[in-house]
Amino acid sequence: MAEQLLLVDDEPGLREAVQAYLEDEGFSVDVASNATEGWELLQQKNPDLVITDIMMPQVDGYEFLKQMREDPRYKTMPVVFLTARGMTGDRIQGYQAGCDAYLSKPFDPDELVAIVRNLLERRAAATGEGETPDLASLAREIGEIKSMLSGRQAIAQTPPPIKIDLTPREQSVLDLVAQGLMNKEIARNLDTSVRNVEKYVSRLFSKTGTNSRTELVRYALEHGLTQ
Repeated sequence: MAEQLLLVDDEPGLREAVQAYLEDEGFSVDVASNATEGWELLQQKNPDLVITDIMMPQVDGYEFLKQMREDPRYKTMPVVFLTARGMTGDRIQGYQAGCDAYLSKPFDPDELVAIVRNLLERRAAATGEGETPDLASLAREIGEIKSMLSGRQAIAQTPPPIKIDLTPREQSVLDLVAQGLMNKEIARNLDTSVRNVEKYVSRLFSKTGTNSRTELVRYALEHGLTQ
């Protein structure tokens, strides 16, 4: 599955050109013309990385990044700033705000691709290092889910079933999570990587407003999202 990027820029020409270049390089790219639209897409798509302009009307890139960093879901998401302002003070302000890289316009698109790939590889490596300590927590959640499933008749479904726009693959992952399967088992069932499963589970958390697999399964059962 292509890594998913979110590009936020109010210049249509640059937005379209950068999107086309990144997609040619194998990325999946969603675009927004302002920070408000970007925030909505961020919650819907839960991308792997965000590229955002700084100088935008109403809500600028600094405020957009501040909003992201204050939300636990996006506290560590890689962010690249694009700006026509290349002064040292502006770059320092960007790094202090929590951006991971800073690119002044006009820029070489190959440099942007190199930055994006580097940040994604670093994030993947960090995620891999943090998997082992979470196994006990994950095992506990799996146990809670299986316990919940054994007594699922007691879970009252909210009529009518709520409608959430899930992709077919997200639905498949949700169904398997609701069966109490571990990420490795889900990956094997769907012939994909554990990392991709983690991304889908994270998107499901975002779309349902839940924070754990147990909450996700209960929400799905209550609202008729899975059988």
